[in-house]
Amino acid sequence: MDEHTQYIARLFRYDDWANREVLASLRKTETLPEKSMRLIEHIIGTEFTWLARLQGERATLAVWPQLGLDECAAQLDELSVLWGSYLPSLDRAALDRIVRYVNSKGETFESRCNDILTHVVIHSGYHRGQIAANLRAEGEETPNTDFIHAVRQNKIDPPS
Repeated sequence: MDEHTQYIARLFRYDDWANREVLASLRKTETLPEKSMRLIEHIIGTEFTWLARLQGERATLAVWPQLGLDECAAQLDELSVLWGSYLPSLDRAALDRIVRYVNSKGETFESRCNDILTHVVIHSGYHRGQIAANLRAEGEETPNTDFIHAVRQNKIDPPS
């Protein structure tokens, strides 16, 4: 795995950790906020969708699935395995390749693999921020899912 691919894999380890932190936070709420639940489900659904597009396959999960907390946990486990298998297979040429896909509105696009991978992590972070805002508005505690926090706490790098 080249240096850039290692960096992308590191971002996905962060993404996995942060998604699990949010899910754990949702499990602790007295009343599960519907908006927040829909957003964590969407994060999971879109990650499956993008991975399928990258592999030239059909997505196994809707972009806005209805899962529930336990199924979210199971799907995050599966995503961790799938991304963990897919990312190490990429070299510089694979990261630069053009991926053709049709979005959920039926529109056809072409994007570089590397740009799609970057989008996946940023998209998830965006929605985790929305979940945090929703939870705060409900008076709930929110997890610190900042990237630098994860690094400082040794949450994403394998032990040396």
